[in-house]
Amino acid sequence: MALKGGTRFEVPFEAVFPAGCALVPDSITEAQDYNPANGARTPSIDKVSGLRVWTVRVVDLDPELGGRSHEVAVKISAPVQPVPDNGAPFAPVEFEGLSVTPYVAQNGRLAYSLRATGFRTPTPGGDQA
Repeated sequence: MALKGGTRFEVPFEAVFPAGCALVPDSITEAQDYNPANGARTPSIDKVSGLRVWTVRVVDLDPELGGRSHEVAVKISAPVQPVPDNGAPFAPVEFEGLSVTPYVAQNGRLAYSLRATGFRTPTPGGDQA
């Protein structure tokens, strides 16, 4: 069986963000598709779920990243814009329904994109609510 381009692999939140992550303030935006034929931008629609797509930037709190970038973009498919529970700047969050899609970047290196179905405030002790 061959995998098709754009295959999404579900992963546990802890596998991607072992030390957790926090929202970058005011970073939740509607994702846009660009049409090079006419230069128009339109709201992105998830090809799998049919829902609107929102881009959320987070800070990966993993200290092992050292001097590398800690900022990561995650796309969320949801009918309305997601909003953090507590509204605090740099609010810690856990992504629900997290998946990874690998692809080859323009520089020829393996890269991946992250998608989720939503996010929530982490529960003490890591319990799933």
